Amino acid sequence: MIKPIKISPSILSANFSKLGEEVVALEKAGADYIHIDVMDGHFVPNLTIGPDVIKRIRPLTKKIFDVHLMIAPVDNFIKDFVNAGADIITFHPEATPNVSNTINLIKKEGKKVGISLKPKSSIDLIEKHLEEIDLVLIMSVEPGFAGQKFMPEVLDKTKKLWEIIKRKNLKTEIEIDGGINFENCIEAKKAGANILVSGSTIFKENNGDLKKNIGILKTSK
Repeated sequence: MIKPIKISPSILSANFSKLGEEVVALEKAGADYIHIDVMDGHFVPNLTIGPDVIKRIRPLTKKIFDVHLMIAPVDNFIKDFVNAGADIITFHPEATPNVSNTINLIKKEGKKVGISLKPKSSIDLIEKHLEEIDLVLIMSVEPGFAGQKFMPEVLDKTKKLWEIIKRKNLKTEIEIDGGINFENCIEAKKAGANILVSGSTIFKENNGDLKKNIGILKTSK
């Protein structure tokens, strides 16, 4: 049950003065998804973009908008991000009083659902929901800021999650985000992750050659 590798570049590392151009360039470079980190300065210690920015860049690409909501309470804002053009909406179990209700809110809008686990968050928080969702996003840094170092200890959690998914014969995908580079992406894939989120590596390595960097991340073994 090997799933194809997908690359979801994080626009948190893009040049925000020309964000539209960066999104178009990522599509041309072969990105599978566009990863959009939404932070509220409350659930995580940083403030990024809201639905208005997503709405403005939505017409520029047909790529899947992979929107990671690091906001609480999350339910109040789901409709806004749906209307802005999100295709996948991922939330944290700690950001809602009722995980099942939040899943249903997103599904009712016809969108794919992801649940994210911070480095110290246990699989137990989400195991009973695996059949209801499309992906699990494993954070390999503490969420909040781009450019942090990868935390290798999350690989054990990734492996355990992959074993559960295989045992239950589920289609749930595993996404990993935080400090992903040309070296540790290999370990992440071996652990069971098939969607790699990367920001700094894609935008900064090899003089910012997006196509080359996406290709290396996708094919490294």
